[in-house]
Amino acid sequence: MKLLEGKTAIVTGASRGIGKGIAQIFADQGANVAFTYSSSIEAAKALEDELNAKGIKAKGYQSNAASFEEAQKLANDVVAEFGSIDILVNNAGITKDNLLMRISEEDFDKVIEVNLKSVFNMTKAVQRTMLKQRKGSIINMSSVVGVKGNAGQTNYAASKAGIIGFSKSVALELGSRNIRSNVVAPGFIETEMTAKLDENVVKGWRDAIPLKRGGTPEDIANVCVFLASDMSAYITGQTLNVDGGMLT
Repeated sequence: MKLLEGKTAIVTGASRGIGKGIAQIFADQGANVAFTYSSSIEAAKALEDELNAKGIKAKGYQSNAASFEEAQKLANDVVAEFGSIDILVNNAGITKDNLLMRISEEDFDKVIEVNLKSVFNMTKAVQRTMLKQRKGSIINMSSVVGVKGNAGQTNYAASKAGIIGFSKSVALELGSRNIRSNVVAPGFIETEMTAKLDENVVKGWRDAIPLKRGGTPEDIANVCVFLASDMSAYITGQTLNVDGGMLT
């Protein structure tokens, strides 16, 4: 029995990296997957084909999660196309790193809008459907940086810490309707983005992690499967650090 058999999931920001890994493993576990992307049309089409080949239903939507209207439209389109929304994974995110003295107001606002406001937009957009169904699992992607902070990332850390507070509040509001809200806080995950970094820097990070390796998108996706499935039916309002022991 596949853990997500017959469930429909929305995964935001899924054309690459962690989001793509989540979409792939959700499909392997039997979920139908609606995913969003911002600009990578070719990558999205390739992912859509790959997921459909697994025998589930998958569709990519070009949608800006930072837009309230686009989030509402997406939720409506997914219900019309798939019939339900059982799982929401808010994964879309950006970085615009700089020291506080150099960070511009625009770079602060943009990161808050894409990383934090998108979680509000999407959660509000799926809420009506989940309330009607009297079930749902919302999984929000934070970061170890949102838990402990990081120099040069005030905007990113604020957005990711905000996600934790938002998720706990949603858990308290919607728990009586059997809608769960949890957070995954990844540590150093090796993706296309980190592949561009200096190898010595990456080695230094790996050496500082108790498990002595960076995480993979699959490591994060497996935790999301658990939180999306009925195996975690009594877990809500929690933040799971998936970081190889970094914050231990």
